[in-house]
Amino acid sequence: MAKIKKKYVCQECGYGSPKWMGKCPSCNNWNTLVEELETNISSKHTGISLGSNQQPESITAIQSKDETRIKTDMPEFNRVLGGGVVPGSLVLIGGDPGIGKSTLLLQVSDQLAHKQVRVLYISGEESTRQTKLRANRLGVTSDQLYVLSETNLQLISSQIDQLEPSFIVIDSIQTIFKEEVTSAPGSVAQVRECTGELMRIAKTKHVPIFIVGHVTKEGAIAGPRLLEHMVDAVLYFEGERHHTFRILRGVKNRFGSTNEMGIFEMKEEGLREVSNASEIFLEERSQGVAGSAVVASMEGTRPVLVEIQSLISPTSFGQARRMATGIDHNRVPLLMAVLEKRVGLLMQNQDAYVKVAGGVKLDEPAIDLAIAVSIASSFKDQPCKPNDVLIGEVGLTGEIRRVSRIDQRVQEAAKLGFKRAIIPAKNMDGWTIPDSIEIIGVNSVQEALKATFDQ
Repeated sequence: MAKIKKKYVCQECGYGSPKWMGKCPSCNNWNTLVEELETNISSKHTGISLGSNQQPESITAIQSKDETRIKTDMPEFNRVLGGGVVPGSLVLIGGDPGIGKSTLLLQVSDQLAHKQVRVLYISGEESTRQTKLRANRLGVTSDQLYVLSETNLQLISSQIDQLEPSFIVIDSIQTIFKEEVTSAPGSVAQVRECTGELMRIAKTKHVPIFIVGHVTKEGAIAGPRLLEHMVDAVLYFEGERHHTFRILRGVKNRFGSTNEMGIFEMKEEGLREVSNASEIFLEERSQGVAGSAVVASMEGTRPVLVEIQSLISPTSFGQARRMATGIDHNRVPLLMAVLEKRVGLLMQNQDAYVKVAGGVKLDEPAIDLAIAVSIASSFKDQPCKPNDVLIGEVGLTGEIRRVSRIDQRVQEAAKLGFKRAIIPAKNMDGWTIPDSIEIIGVNSVQEALKATFDQ
């Protein structure tokens, strides 16, 4: 007979313990260990096989074949995936509740269904009538889009065998359960087993499957980290609930580049893609105001111009505050220390607030110079020139270091009407400078501030 054991598993990281503990020793979260029943059957293999007794082959003898990607009518969505949907891929989409994950996938499903691609939309959170109400609002009318309200994975698998769809959506993975697993839906064991079964279906039937994943309060995908390792691509749908713009960001992609970004605008009739992101982020920029600087940042293969805003004010407390939105908060005191030590701006008793306008998050080193200049601009109460764009990484000794893809950044700035670009001096050679923009190469923060304020 099968032996049943009790096991306590952390719902955040998957750590297992024979007894309950208030704090998980692996991820240090409280009250995340949940009791699960584990059945040990030595004669039954529970693994998932993707092949049928294949023999090892030399990598030089394997015939390569270019996969024909399935194109949607959203170029922004295709760009994040690396050029389209790859058949047989398993893609995970995560995001905050109400951000628009289901809306995006329902619109994509309708676009593919209009191209005579048979689509199966499986909802574990809504009934078919509720899905129909949302479809009416979005204008979904294709008869090749099939909707199923089911959470039992065995029944879902049988429906896939009968319908034989070419595109599948699972909304969401936390509601799907497998009968052989005794844990509740959404637990670590259920998420792991159900994702493994869906991966087998995707690889053996050569059909792409998109699964929606819930996120924790920190913004990460809920469940074990193994979930992100199992899938082929991980997409995050980001945005402020009080703003209309949404950002689809790729953080893992086995079939394309990572850190690609697609921008959408939430309308009453659904999501509409934004073709020129730089104009959206700069359309409300105030000119002639101290503390504002523009940077050309790379998001994957795409240059985006974004405004960096800073506010420096005398502190009212014993210790000055350093706050940042849209960038790593540790970068602000680091750059302020460089300005104080290398330039001589005394800001020990100044509060600093730095924000990336538009709700976008930036993490590349090339935005350092724009942050430093915006801080200095607010501290001096002297505005930057409105037609300047700043690009460069700032070192601890005050030097401006080389950045990648400088030609694409400058071309994007010239296209939007900027007249000057202050860039690292080491990036001056090896590319063609557009005629409509002046390039100023600087070696240090002092030279950058002089070029910004003194001319």
